[in-house]
Amino acid sequence: MTHILQRHCHSKLPSVSGGDGVFLIDSNGKQYLDGCGGAAVSCLGHSHQGVLGAIQKQLIAIPYAHTGFFTSPVAEELAERLADKAPGDLNHVYLVSGGSEAVEAALKMARQYFIEKGETSRTRFIARRQSYHGNTLGALGVGGNMWRKEPFAPLLQNGELIAPCYAYRDKRAEESDFQYGQRVANELEERLLAVGPETVIAFVAEPVVGATAGALVAEKGYFKRIREICDKYGVLLILDEVMCGCGRTGTYFAYEQEDIVPDLVTLAKGLAAGYQPIGAVMIRDKIYEAISQGTGYFQHGHTFMAHPLACAAACATLDALEAGAMAEVTEKGQYLVKQLNESFGSHPFVGDIRGRGLFIGLELVQDKTSKQPFSPDRLLHQQMKKTAMDNGLMCYPMGGTLDGVNGHHILLAPPFIITDSEIDELVRRLSITMDHVFA
Repeated sequence: MTHILQRHCHSKLPSVSGGDGVFLIDSNGKQYLDGCGGAAVSCLGHSHQGVLGAIQKQLIAIPYAHTGFFTSPVAEELAERLADKAPGDLNHVYLVSGGSEAVEAALKMARQYFIEKGETSRTRFIARRQSYHGNTLGALGVGGNMWRKEPFAPLLQNGELIAPCYAYRDKRAEESDFQYGQRVANELEERLLAVGPETVIAFVAEPVVGATAGALVAEKGYFKRIREICDKYGVLLILDEVMCGCGRTGTYFAYEQEDIVPDLVTLAKGLAAGYQPIGAVMIRDKIYEAISQGTGYFQHGHTFMAHPLACAAACATLDALEAGAMAEVTEKGQYLVKQLNESFGSHPFVGDIRGRGLFIGLELVQDKTSKQPFSPDRLLHQQMKKTAMDNGLMCYPMGGTLDGVNGHHILLAPPFIITDSEIDELVRRLSITMDHVFA
């Protein structure tokens, strides 16, 4: 019997005892190829000596000091390095302990920005249907993942929702990719005019949608149009890179590939490669200056923010990425997609293979021609996860990815330090899993 309240009370999980590169090892010695990085977290694998050494060094120096009393050299270093890496004037960093904390802080920071400016009528957020931005009440409320929200609906301040950019499902036959992207981007302007742009704080979106839609990449020009609309109506743009950032899509910030600059961007997961819990909000100069020249105080805070051990792990992760760990993400991602297409491109139940870098989704459909999803009653994602684990593969299957009820996909987000032969083995184990599930 466990005294831990697990994610599911009736789950019987293996106990992890170690890790080596792309593999995790349970207490019985069984190896699992980590094809999803846990949840797009373990970008350096599970035994990176540089990160382990940095944590040990920081632990000896000072493990913790409350940020109400001290800053720390390692936190200052991390913030400076992130600001230097970020295109545009995202020159200020708020360090927290994870992704939900980062989004929650970004929402409150955006609201305070307008309070400082005297625009107190701005109280709404707009996001996209089937989006997910975290499990705190504020982050949960702004997102569009309805089954996660339902039990807590009376407690939430819900955001306005527009369509995702989901060409596989929603592009019309007569539209080009660009025309489709512009059409769904323009839904933002329509919603702003419907609710009153003077009541809206920000639009919130993932540049590449993660677990709720399976590595969904927007059409070229979509985010440039979103940026134009936000600027036109004085609305902030918050990009959630908790899952898709920190090199996962081939550039350190996913938004770099959209040729825009957001007003706030959130990071977590791969920020310290899973070696320590950490998250961050990056903030443009104008937001910092409004607070600095106004009250001077961001009315928020967490006990473990800017934790020195976590900051040391994040700095060491940056060292590893800059030393070459990130250099092959795009090439390795292309190789993974090639192998997936060879194995599953004509598979009767794989409708779409998509993504960017080492952030890849496979959409599962009951009928390839009509794109009809499997019945939710089949619990396909649960079957897929259990069978994959039985075959020594960690992947990230999800259900309800169309509307919270229908739709299934598999998300793959392996460590960046992965060989071609390990990618081949990942695809082989996934193929065995699919054969068993669809037998």
